[in-house]
Amino acid sequence: MSDYVTVARDGAIAVITLDNPPVNALSHHLREPIFKALEVVRDDAAIEGIVIACAGRTFISGADITEFGTPKALASPSLPELCALLESLPKPAVAAIHGTALGGGLELALACHYRVADKGAKVGLPEVKLGLLPGAGGTVRLPRLVGPEKAVAMIVSGNPINASAALEAGVVDAIAAGELTADAIAFAKARVADGGPHVPVRDRDDKIAPARADLSGFEAAVKEATRKTRGLEAPLACATAVRNAVTLPFDEALKKERELFIGLVNGVQSRAQRHLFFAEREAAKVPGVSKDVQPRAVKKVGVIGAGTMGGGIAMSFVNGGYPVTILEMSDEALDRGFATIEKNYGISVSRGSLSEEAKAERMGRFSRTTNYADLADCDLIIEAVFEEMGVKKEVFGKLDAIAKPGSILASNTSYLDVNEIAASTGRPQDVVGLHFFSPANVMRLLEIVRGDKTAPDVLLTALNVARKIGKVPVVVGVCHGFVGNRMLGARSAEGEDLLLEGASPEQIDKVFADFGWPMGPFEMGDLAGLDIGWRNRKSLGKTAAIGDALCEAGRFGQKTGKGFYLYEQGARKPIPDPEVAKLIEEKARERGVNRRDISDDEITERTLYPMINEGARILEEKIAARPSDIDIVWTNGYGFPIGKGGPMFWADTEGLKKIVERLEYWHGKTGKDVFKPAALLKQMAEDGGSFSGRPAA
Repeated sequence: MSDYVTVARDGAIAVITLDNPPVNALSHHLREPIFKALEVVRDDAAIEGIVIACAGRTFISGADITEFGTPKALASPSLPELCALLESLPKPAVAAIHGTALGGGLELALACHYRVADKGAKVGLPEVKLGLLPGAGGTVRLPRLVGPEKAVAMIVSGNPINASAALEAGVVDAIAAGELTADAIAFAKARVADGGPHVPVRDRDDKIAPARADLSGFEAAVKEATRKTRGLEAPLACATAVRNAVTLPFDEALKKERELFIGLVNGVQSRAQRHLFFAEREAAKVPGVSKDVQPRAVKKVGVIGAGTMGGGIAMSFVNGGYPVTILEMSDEALDRGFATIEKNYGISVSRGSLSEEAKAERMGRFSRTTNYADLADCDLIIEAVFEEMGVKKEVFGKLDAIAKPGSILASNTSYLDVNEIAASTGRPQDVVGLHFFSPANVMRLLEIVRGDKTAPDVLLTALNVARKIGKVPVVVGVCHGFVGNRMLGARSAEGEDLLLEGASPEQIDKVFADFGWPMGPFEMGDLAGLDIGWRNRKSLGKTAAIGDALCEAGRFGQKTGKGFYLYEQGARKPIPDPEVAKLIEEKARERGVNRRDISDDEITERTLYPMINEGARILEEKIAARPSDIDIVWTNGYGFPIGKGGPMFWADTEGLKKIVERLEYWHGKTGKDVFKPAALLKQMAEDGGSFSGRPAA
């Protein structure tokens, strides 16, 4: 039929093979020949059954999202038209699934009468992760196979399931015992021999009938599925579409699904989430790391420090399959660290996310030592010691003496100068910053800090290893705080002054929560421990009137039951504290500050706008390679709402001219450098430019 679609015969069975490398995405140039092939085999009286298979490493991985929002996405034949044709065939159609059938790929398979998968296959509808819902019948057909409760859980989470789970749920009809296409052909021949009827999925109502009679079980499933999706439109739209599949006739539900899909695809949230999807891939492209650079082999990892960060980093590598040796100064410190690691894995076992066997296997990958010489055979060594330059240099001096040639030496520093650390060794080309975020075994972001002399193959190795252990890596340059913490400092600079001038912790935190952050800065401070910031301020010779006073009173946050808020015994819910309100008023009086009403808009302007401004400075200084790298840092490491696409994407949405005008206003009012607009930001606002390359707001 074409370079992308071929048709072969096995007796009375037509085998339609799709070949659109690398992942058989349903681009228009693939949909068109599929449609023509289906018309040909439909009208050929000698053909009694059809198998749809894919060449390459996978079945259809999904729609081509580069076409979203372009004329190609709507060009005939669209995916809904293709599914409608498949479903109308008078001959049994069988999807032969290997690799992954995701999104539009699974929707195409659901339009077939039957599905056969190989044992390694995975299926799912991950559109929600792009701020969308399945737009070609997925929300209407899947409930008819697995029931609406299971369907809403799958669609709202977007997580794929494996072949055995898909068979148990009813998504697939069989798992191939031998070669997939041959088994799918045999399955099709058997269905032809049965004589039918070959009931299309659209006409199967038995799995949705109970919910149609009583929606209470379904509504409970919706509540559970959408529990942690506050502020995002797509999960709620997915639930609505599945509910429509239960309560409306098929064609009406299908029409409503398409309307919801188009509304989402044209909305800001989906544009933001699609931006992040591509941004994550762009972050892997590092200036100065050419295609001919080869990564170094990493077979064994060393971690210095068994505390909170060291233990979490070690767990990340063990979870990724690496053997890890942890070094501490004493056996007692190692005992404490390993007890915490065992406890963390135990929690996973109790939750059912890890088996006892898997826990034992992971614990078996750890070694422990108090002797630096035991790290001599490690390919990558990461220090996670106290954040003090003298301590770091001492550790790297010892590593320089014992590490084998070519071993990568990494610092898990949050702020310090990686170039200065590297200079304490005789091999600065092998030194890199690997800034993990706490808890390191959970948080996805990894800032890879590139020193002036860091070798390209070290950077490439760090990127590859990061992905293997499930992290989202972003390469950044050397400056105080790198990208994330440097911008956090700008965001936090006005916190105390806002309190002194009239805002309350709960008002500021509510503005952040309403924006979409998981929590506001004062609730976050209480969770992390106010004593951490206090200790850092003292080491830098800085003060914070309110924060210091709270710490001096022993109010360190949740761990002491008191911080900016009160916490009832064992509870994490913050309760506003009149004593804190009194303290703030007292500190304002001491400084002669006349308190006033502070608007929510002012809070946004004085906290988030400086963050954007600092992001522009970071781009000016080439600390970040591109604006989208900053967005990846903030959405994966700091809780910036994904529905807003990261700070630089959101800045475009907010309007760069507006941001510059308000920064200039606050700079004139306060004289503070944090409000002085960056040259790049001013220039872009004047030129009508944007950080994301989209038309300016």
